[in-house]
Amino acid sequence: MELRTLRYFVAVAEELHFGRAATRLHMSQPPLSRAIKQLEADVGALLLVRSPAGVTLTAVGTVLLDEARALLDQADRVRVRVSAAAGVATITIGILGDGTDPGVARLAADFSRHHPGIDIRVRDTDLTDPTCGLRAGLVDVALTRAPFDVTALTARALRTDPVGVVLRADDPLADRDGLLLAELSDRRWFQFPQDTDPIWQSYWNGGRPREGPVVRTVQECLQAVLWNGTAGLAPLGHDLPAELAVVPLTDMPPSRVVAVWNEGDTNPLIRSFIEIASSAYHR
Repeated sequence: MELRTLRYFVAVAEELHFGRAATRLHMSQPPLSRAIKQLEADVGALLLVRSPAGVTLTAVGTVLLDEARALLDQADRVRVRVSAAAGVATITIGILGDGTDPGVARLAADFSRHHPGIDIRVRDTDLTDPTCGLRAGLVDVALTRAPFDVTALTARALRTDPVGVVLRADDPLADRDGLLLAELSDRRWFQFPQDTDPIWQSYWNGGRPREGPVVRTVQECLQAVLWNGTAGLAPLGHDLPAELAVVPLTDMPPSRVVAVWNEGDTNPLIRSFIEIASSAYHR
């Protein structure tokens, strides 16, 4: 199995949709579909079940997803260590969930213009690690959302976004202009895995323990709402499928977009990234 093909598979497995995965990978859908079919032939088993409603993982696909994530993380660590040993001018940026944010687009253009010839790598991460691999040494700097444990990290706030609750469009509460968290006390909420940062988990659970399906990605969150009627929080201003709606929460503290790096890291590219990010997100 090639690492590239495993990355393709992970994208489809996390998005549960070939079109969205192709967009995330910056490629067209036909070669992505062919690569997955070839991977299934190599494995000798069906990995994904395709239907008009989307994509679901088979039991074999679930096992491969866990192993592929671990293998790709290890490959990323190898690249970081080899680049450091070779003295290559490089920066690895972790991005959590907001790759379509216009602030990210402005930052990418500005940083590339200021640093031509620099090897810029981007690591798109799921919702289970708000540091985007920063603590594990997989990235140099992360564009993510607070709050989470910032021990030994430094964070720069870039923007604040109001937060709402995502509901099915046919939910009785979906046409409200605003809601209070207490009005959702009887709802099931999507959860992150148990080893997820507890500060991060508590924030997205509205500050109290909840019960509901475990999710790892934005698309899994949306599917949990669509299929199970689960409630969950999301920053306002993001496009949603027509079957879903987001209602502002009037008593929920806003979500902060932050740039985060390891405390004491003196890499000048990181300092430049932070300054350019501050400018890009404030215009």
